[in-house]
Amino acid sequence: MSQHPEHIQVRTFGGPTALFEYGGLRFLTDPTFDGPGDYPTPGPTLTKTAPSAATPADLGPIDVVLLSHDEHADNLDHSGRALLADVPLTLTTPGGGQRLGDTARGLADWESVELDRPGGGTITVTAVPAIHGPGPREQVEPFTGQVVGFVLTGEGLPTVYVSGDNASLGAVEEIAARFAPVDTAILFAGAPRFPVLFDGGPIVLDSAQAVEATRMLDARRVVPVHHDSWAHFTEGRDVLEAAFTGAGLAGRLDRDWLRRA
Repeated sequence: MSQHPEHIQVRTFGGPTALFEYGGLRFLTDPTFDGPGDYPTPGPTLTKTAPSAATPADLGPIDVVLLSHDEHADNLDHSGRALLADVPLTLTTPGGGQRLGDTARGLADWESVELDRPGGGTITVTAVPAIHGPGPREQVEPFTGQVVGFVLTGEGLPTVYVSGDNASLGAVEEIAARFAPVDTAILFAGAPRFPVLFDGGPIVLDSAQAVEATRMLDARRVVPVHHDSWAHFTEGRDVLEAAFTGAGLAGRLDRDWLRRA
């Protein structure tokens, strides 16, 4: 495993939104803080079923938002968009970087950005592949759009993987070949499905795939997100925990995540 296995604290707020400090900088994933309600889209309507566990005002200053994509409300809602105006840097897809304005930077797969640490040194954030549905990218992206994941590394720091809205174990295999073992994997799971898309196949990892991703990455700790608070998430906390337990990997699940049950 990594020479730097110390944990980072990860706070989850519901949906895909998590906050963690890494190398002296504070990172937020896919900000969604609106209350319950419907979000009509050109395709299926998205329905939020539960409020966030916090408000943007509760978070304190955020240095970087890691945004898997900006086109779906279950990854970036109205409150989340407003929050971006107060964040110095948002890293996202190339298309999102064009849509979101001056503080956003789009990254292509395997492109990296170096961030200065407050006490000296740097953090490397590498954009990694993600596919928002079952099947090859060229067949998926016309329906669900472009998405991206992230890997964070730095001298003396653990390796952190943020999957984003990825449903492809092939993408995970590519990431593992470059970065495994991973100290903390923030896995977007929950098996969201729509009958009109991909014959109802999951457009983000299901619980069994999250287990397999953990094995591929040799992840010593997993923090599941993107499994609650929205009607189209079909596998929640209980199914995730049962899948990890059945695979003999329950010990990899983050203890704080388990306590929040």
